[in-house]
Amino acid sequence: MSSIQTPRELTSSYMAWYRFSRNTAAMVGAFIVISVLLIAAFAPWITPFPDHIGSVVDFRNRHAAPDMTHWFGTDKAGRDIFTRTVFGFRVSLMLVVGVLAISVPIGAVLGMAAGYFGGWTERLITGLTNVMLAIPPLVMALAIGNVLEPNLTNAMIAITLLWWTWHARLVYRVTVTIAGEDYIEAVRLAGASHFHIMFREILPNCIAVISVKTTLDAAFVILFGATLSFLGFGVKPPTPDLGSMVADGRQFLPEMWWEVLAPGFAIFYATLGFNLLGDGLRDMFDVEA
Repeated sequence: MSSIQTPRELTSSYMAWYRFSRNTAAMVGAFIVISVLLIAAFAPWITPFPDHIGSVVDFRNRHAAPDMTHWFGTDKAGRDIFTRTVFGFRVSLMLVVGVLAISVPIGAVLGMAAGYFGGWTERLITGLTNVMLAIPPLVMALAIGNVLEPNLTNAMIAITLLWWTWHARLVYRVTVTIAGEDYIEAVRLAGASHFHIMFREILPNCIAVISVKTTLDAAFVILFGATLSFLGFGVKPPTPDLGSMVADGRQFLPEMWWEVLAPGFAIFYATLGFNLLGDGLRDMFDVEA
């Protein structure tokens, strides 16, 4: 089959990009997200003290105010806050990838199955989804974090156990609408399998809403992971995590304000970028997520 796009497809793609590029907030969000990705990718080469991500102690420089050597100051152990903030982006993005790489496919498949097959399959999946949605995510995450050892893997598990439900509900609503279309019935009468209909006919029509939801979820996962670490149920020290850095620095407020300001602003910067980008994608695809 030819991969050449038709004039209609080219026009649709151009109009989508035009709407996105004319959206100032979306372009700002894209710039922020790209900058966070680049900062995280090149962290070892752009930080002045890459060894400060470990159990390094330099009490002679503890609580040092920002200067030309330590741009964001130092923490209670004398570690460079700029270095740890930059590497904190890595931890946050690893959490985003780990959670969404599992929860999005699971939620999408379950949502499609419920919307396409209906009957007892729909009742079972929607019932399970409603039960899981009734549990406050933070309560579930704290319960799991209290049972398991606080680390990045267990933080991913705690968040993933509930995050798939939002994607299942979203894809379910879209699938119910698409499954009633005439072309789906025509494909079914032509002898197409359920697998073909679900993944070749229905799924491509869900990509837009899934993309928007996933981008917006990235911001929530970063914020949720930081909250767990702030409460002591997330990433285990001395791994540099933005939430735990804020928790460590708050006890020295207001004198050592820089110990909270830098990681706190980093959380705000990353979540703002993903939210603006998600809103831009929603306008570009013209969907509700």
